[in-house]
Amino acid sequence: MRSLIAGNWKMNSLLADGRERAGVIAARAGGADVCDILLCPPATLLGELAARLRGSPVMLGAQDCHAEAEGAFTGDIAAPMLADLGCSHVIVGHSERRRDHGETDASVAAKASAVHDAGLAAIVCLGESAEQRDAGGARDVVRGQLRASVPRSADSTNTIVAYEPVWAIGTGDTATPDNVAALHRNLREDLLDILGDDGAGIRLLYGGSVNAGNAAELLAVPDVDGALVGGASLNVDEFWTIVESGRTA
Repeated sequence: MRSLIAGNWKMNSLLADGRERAGVIAARAGGADVCDILLCPPATLLGELAARLRGSPVMLGAQDCHAEAEGAFTGDIAAPMLADLGCSHVIVGHSERRRDHGETDASVAAKASAVHDAGLAAIVCLGESAEQRDAGGARDVVRGQLRASVPRSADSTNTIVAYEPVWAIGTGDTATPDNVAALHRNLREDLLDILGDDGAGIRLLYGGSVNAGNAAELLAVPDVDGALVGGASLNVDEFWTIVESGRTA
């Protein structure tokens, strides 16, 4: 399975630096046979980056969407609008959305379904907190999130699952390869149980303080099909090192 390296820029970058960063990544990707690359900038940059990435192998994604296709939802963005801009993917259920905006598994599933209806791929995020990990509940927490957050419309063409332990996001504390291997193996088993044979084709990404120094080791873990990269995606050289690690995974 070809690796996917996705950069989640979160609430970072203005027009000038976002345009420049995307341009450099697109130029490098155009001259190398690397893994699949996805950039997920803030919504304010989507239109500009769609133009900048056009004709390159780098894909464009959004960080969130509303569960409805249209309506009186001030400040929200619908999945068809993102498709209209040129997006191919949408992140849903990131732990920061769950924590800061009260998103539940049910609302994440509704958003993922809306993404599918718009003809896009949903990156469904899962992960346990430090308290849940320390209590020995990581497996049950992640399994529960998977079963409740992935909609019936999911298949290997329109869904990616990203395991991001909450305690590792932005902390510099990364799960060990053995930890990642165990969780991803369990996720694959659950996907096969939920979706049958098609569960084998869904990419499983790891996220949580992925950087140039640990990417190669993490991407070599069985059932790790790529990475969802946060802070390190804002540095072109570091992000490209991760991309290169994805190529050899």
